[in-house]
Amino acid sequence: MAARWCPPPTSVRTAIPGPEWTRTMDGDRHREAPAAAVTARYTEAMRRALTLAARGPARSENPQVGCVVLSPLGETLAEGWHRGVGTAHAEADALAHLAPGAAAGSTVVVTLEPCNHTGRTGPCTEALSAAGVARVVYASDDPSPNAAGGAARLRAAGVEVIGGVLREEAQTLLGEWLFAAQHGRPRVTLKWAMSIDARAAAADGTSQWITGNTARTDGHRRRGQHDAIAVGIGTILADDPALTARDERGALLDEQPIPVVFGTRTVPANAAVTRHPHRPVTMTGHDLLSDMSELKARGIRSLYVEGGPRLQTAFLRAGVVDEVLVYIAPLLLGGPNLAIGDLGPTTLDEAFALEFVRVERIGTDVLLIAHPRSAAIGSSPDIPTTGPARKGR
Repeated sequence: MAARWCPPPTSVRTAIPGPEWTRTMDGDRHREAPAAAVTARYTEAMRRALTLAARGPARSENPQVGCVVLSPLGETLAEGWHRGVGTAHAEADALAHLAPGAAAGSTVVVTLEPCNHTGRTGPCTEALSAAGVARVVYASDDPSPNAAGGAARLRAAGVEVIGGVLREEAQTLLGEWLFAAQHGRPRVTLKWAMSIDARAAAADGTSQWITGNTARTDGHRRRGQHDAIAVGIGTILADDPALTARDERGALLDEQPIPVVFGTRTVPANAAVTRHPHRPVTMTGHDLLSDMSELKARGIRSLYVEGGPRLQTAFLRAGVVDEVLVYIAPLLLGGPNLAIGDLGPTTLDEAFALEFVRVERIGTDVLLIAHPRSAAIGSSPDIPTTGPARKGR
């Protein structure tokens, strides 16, 4: 139990003022105070809550959330954070450090809008109302269809609600989780390496290696920044990739992406990917949108797609690509092995339009980073699982 705080003499007590409501946001789901009415104490407490949130697991189907409980005079009464799936949410964790009734009249500062549904644990809105909390200050809205609406429910119960305090900082921390919660799928990065004339392999199928060591090291670093890495079964059969994230010396990085293999053919029992630190996940690829929903349900919030060309093309046609990374080597190969297959457009107006975000020199190669800015091309097609597989990664 946290140490009880004794208030100062009445003559020096200064209560934190409440906000004046000025505008409605998100269809009257919550009201937000103007910046001048949000006290420095709330901001300070929110920064502390963000620090607490970062203690939780970065890779989980649940978000990282931190919470600070303040007395009516602004003193910290308790702190908490979410430790992962099946454990207490941050608000409940903080309240558990207080004696019954000690939270009455308090202000709860939390990094994410309190949840409004029953899952493995009960709704945070009910726990806050039952504790007699007078005010809830939160940073980011919860876009989850099943958990959103907590602010409105608290307000209906007579609890004051302030949203948007340090929203940008919270959304930076929760970026991938917020994306997955809003879109129902992981954020997808599509990566490939190619020659200047857009070939992913030479005419004989060899592709190891098109790019230099520096570019490959950069690609491995980015692998480690994602929850999962995906390839087609053709790449597994042709190249036998380990799908691990390694440094320039070949040592495993601390963070390893979960390997995901798309296709209907069986991964060989002796394939290198079977020795990955994480058990491989297999998906048929017949319905990419459904597959993406399944990966999100598994707690995968970011997916790094490395190919081959058929899988890359399928992701583009399905409209589930959020970032494109293209490593370009100073080579001319010619031949039939294009990095991307038929996307469907028959005229220039139907092209899959991208917006360049950054261009980097990576050793002897160039990295192009772009984001899609047009609607998806076509619908979600089956991923071909027959025919010649691309050789090389």
